[in-house]
Amino acid sequence: MKHLLYFLIPAILLVACGPQERVSKNVFDEVNSSMEAKKLSEAQITQEAMIWGDSISSEAQQQLMANLHKAVEENGYAEALEFCNVNAAPIIKLLSDKNGVSIRRTSTRTRNQDNMPTEEELPILEAYQYNMENGIENEPNIQKIEGGDVLLYNKAIVISSEFCLACHGDPKNDIEIDVLSKIDSLYPRDLARGFKVGDLRGMWSIKLPKKSVVNRL
Repeated sequence: MKHLLYFLIPAILLVACGPQERVSKNVFDEVNSSMEAKKLSEAQITQEAMIWGDSISSEAQQQLMANLHKAVEENGYAEALEFCNVNAAPIIKLLSDKNGVSIRRTSTRTRNQDNMPTEEELPILEAYQYNMENGIENEPNIQKIEGGDVLLYNKAIVISSEFCLACHGDPKNDIEIDVLSKIDSLYPRDLARGFKVGDLRGMWSIKLPKKSVVNRL
């Protein structure tokens, strides 16, 4: 089955049905009207969604890592875990509200159970993992969901340095005892350990309203 999970992934180009189609008709008509007025193609819209998604995910990653580095420098890794537990979600929400989009980090090996993948996200994560295991470069991608009213942007998150291993590495060799104790205390169902540098950690998942993408052009 895994050989079918190559980007773009046809199996996850979801089509809305039933009441959702009726609800989205006004959006559909409005977007089509704007596209026609601006003479936009679907390719142009997808390209703009990719640019916007890249920008948002880069900003989110930068903000989270900057705050995390600061917390580690000031209080050490164990206390930085407390910071992540309390502050990571509000940082992401502020960026979501600022851009009028929905931003998530998700993984098949989650630490926070709120970040478990949805049915839309799981096949993409599996495809990223397949690519990683087979030496295929993981590129950001766009999927159409909710009847095409929303463009789902995804980008792989990779363990980039040994800094990450202090909380996500081998519990026996990389994670200090006090840090491991804090992880177990805050996240009793944690799966986000045992990684090495270069491993797939998860992905960014950003829902971009198609109407907003069109309005950017």
